[in-house]
Amino acid sequence: MGSMASENEERFQINVQSNYGGGGSYLQKFRLYETRSNFYMIGRDKSRTCWRVLKIHRLEPSELSVTEDPTVYSDIECNDLLKRIHEGNRSTGGLKFVTTCYGIVGFIKFLGPYYMLLITKRTKIGTICGHAVYSVAKSEMIPIPNATVRSNMAYSKIENRYKKLLRTVDLTKDFFFSYSYHVMLSLQKNLSHHETGLILYETMFVWNEFLTRGIRNQLKNSIWTVALVYGFFKQVELSISGRDFSLILIARRSRHYAGTRYLKRGVNEKGRVANDVETEQIVIEDVPEGSPKQISSVVQNRGSIPLFWSQETSRLNIKPDIILSKKDDNYEATKLHFDNLVKRYGNPIIILNLIKTREKKPRESILRAEFANAIEVLNRDLVRENRLKFLHWDLSKHSRNKAASVLQYLVKVATNAVELTHIFYCQVLPSSSQLPCSNNCNGHYTDEEADSSNRANGSYFVRPPIFQKGVLRTNCIDCLDRTNVAQYVYGLVALSKQLYALGYIDVPTINLDSSLADDLMKTYEAMGDTLALQYGGSAAHNKIFSETRGQWKAATQSQEFLRTLQRYYSNAYMDAEKQDAINVFLGHFQPQQGKPALWELDSDQHYNAGTRGLGFAEKMARSIMKRSLSDGNILCDNNTPIVGSKMNNSRIPLPAIQASDISISDSSPEMSTCGSNDISYARYTPSMSSRQLFSEQPQEYLGNDSMYFFEHGDSYNCSNFLDVESLSSSGNSCEEENYERTLYFLCRSSLIESQSVGLSSGEIKVEAGPSYRSGSSLKGKELASGDLSDDGASSSNDLSGFSERFVNWVNYGDGLFP
Repeated sequence: MGSMASENEERFQINVQSNYGGGGSYLQKFRLYETRSNFYMIGRDKSRTCWRVLKIHRLEPSELSVTEDPTVYSDIECNDLLKRIHEGNRSTGGLKFVTTCYGIVGFIKFLGPYYMLLITKRTKIGTICGHAVYSVAKSEMIPIPNATVRSNMAYSKIENRYKKLLRTVDLTKDFFFSYSYHVMLSLQKNLSHHETGLILYETMFVWNEFLTRGIRNQLKNSIWTVALVYGFFKQVELSISGRDFSLILIARRSRHYAGTRYLKRGVNEKGRVANDVETEQIVIEDVPEGSPKQISSVVQNRGSIPLFWSQETSRLNIKPDIILSKKDDNYEATKLHFDNLVKRYGNPIIILNLIKTREKKPRESILRAEFANAIEVLNRDLVRENRLKFLHWDLSKHSRNKAASVLQYLVKVATNAVELTHIFYCQVLPSSSQLPCSNNCNGHYTDEEADSSNRANGSYFVRPPIFQKGVLRTNCIDCLDRTNVAQYVYGLVALSKQLYALGYIDVPTINLDSSLADDLMKTYEAMGDTLALQYGGSAAHNKIFSETRGQWKAATQSQEFLRTLQRYYSNAYMDAEKQDAINVFLGHFQPQQGKPALWELDSDQHYNAGTRGLGFAEKMARSIMKRSLSDGNILCDNNTPIVGSKMNNSRIPLPAIQASDISISDSSPEMSTCGSNDISYARYTPSMSSRQLFSEQPQEYLGNDSMYFFEHGDSYNCSNFLDVESLSSSGNSCEEENYERTLYFLCRSSLIESQSVGLSSGEIKVEAGPSYRSGSSLKGKELASGDLSDDGASSSNDLSGFSERFVNWVNYGDGLFP
């Protein structure tokens, strides 16, 4: 028994270190030298005991060739080697120093030579369990071939334009990396220690995967490159009850289906969604050096609504039409997306959908109805314990009231979510370790392993770990402003659980009006602004945060207006070029001689990852959908806009409801196929009670799950894991309105066809025709289709209508007014 315990302890006590360079050794400072025929990069580790040499050949005009010296040198040996190289190349100029750098970002080729991207300055921005995290302070792009062997193409206007385009991806903004910690993984996954350096580059959060692919394939290691993560990183020191702790907030933006607001929406065929961001909140105990350290983390996710939908940028309409495609009637792409979430985080997957439920002109509400339908369809094929859990809650509706009420409601939602997923917690010994989670980091942990981790090691005792299982996925229409409010509240509730696990507080609760809550709000506000600038072109709309802090209402309104204007300008005039730069950086577009240049192609609004040069017509097939000039219409391939439809959709069987129990009113629309020209929206409000509908007998189409619906005035909320009526009845914003509470159920077209129910004034019919237009105060009069063309190249350069001060404000955040 003693030997078995010793074996278990040894197995569970592995240092929390990266294996980037093997054996815990990694290079982190480099010096670049050149001769006429080669570049020589000398790399060393932090302790100056390990020196390595990389040779990059310069006589190949258009090919990348790198060679690694397998010898590990000492400092003196490395200097001797450089002297010999210099003497051997004296006739052609010898060995010359080029620059000091801190890692290779990657290599890229346009139409001419290969270029090497280097980090030449770095800034330390935080530390995770003793592992430093850095941001890029300065970078440099260096052509590989010697000037004497470069082709004329290297100096062409097209080549220079590609170089200029790539430089618009500013590595000094929001990119970060670590030499010894896998910053692209959550803390829970890091401590499982089951992935190698090469595999890590293939994860969804490493943005220079394409740029480093060539050197990694040739060397079969990643010790010369750094894995760049794009998003947000901030570490702050906080305290509660006189005890200090470190809080780290990390946002990791996915490189899959990445881009700008109107050019990347919804889901692609591989199940990747736009604006997919993983947010991790880490809490580290502040203890004397040499003491066991408690650490905890919690992860949440945001991402675009996983349906095939889009919006086209318009300079004339600040709210472009939402285009919903019906190409995926069985929601295969939606299923792929949620399968991926389960693979990454485990079950349960909890969906918090914050988009609008009811609008005068249906826009968001169309996606709300279709998303709800998709969830119901997917849940029918899942076993009960693995079904998607969801809450549809119209945050915009409730935010018209006091901000505090909205936050109180979200606290209840977040509390329920955290109880379902839990948090990650462990205690790390100073001379040990890795968390005992074997080769699985989604919380599948045996009782035997838990017992063994509970043993004493010397004078230190390691508590049994706690694992997060599942994730909360939050979305609004952009996954920026409303989503950030909800993520802050989830972070606050999770923080109370983390501090309770660490023994900082006796009760797992933090008041919304506490100073700690305010500190956390500022951190999430900073994250929200950063993510909004990346995807939307302006800082986030922080109305609820401003009201919570008691900011002057007029100042808040002015700030929100300016941010709306900045976002509109960026989307209409800057995003096309920004999207092109992202596609080049990520390798989604690779220039080829004889093929059209990137800026000569159409918008890639529906473009998926891969080289555009081949099969581009197929990849752009979705772009045949047209848009009308109306404010909320949905268009189909036949150019007929859809305001609604006779919902000929039998995908979800519904409980039988007598025609006498149904009344028609104008609420959330629902989309069907585009083939119908006879279009109508309808809402059905059953006259029976919630007990009759949901409590006495489980509904067959819900798979015996309880479904809670709650209407308050114009609002319609529903959930399959929360009693929304119970939540709403105590202290949320709905109570401040004196609307009558009723219950209604959104029925589908099968009821229309099976029951002889006449439509009242709620019916809308549209004759088949070339277009349907609805007025908009922002659009002005009817325009010719040519007036709405949105060519990427011209859009980004046509700035004549704006002052230089305004352009600088949008691009660089300078003051708009002196």
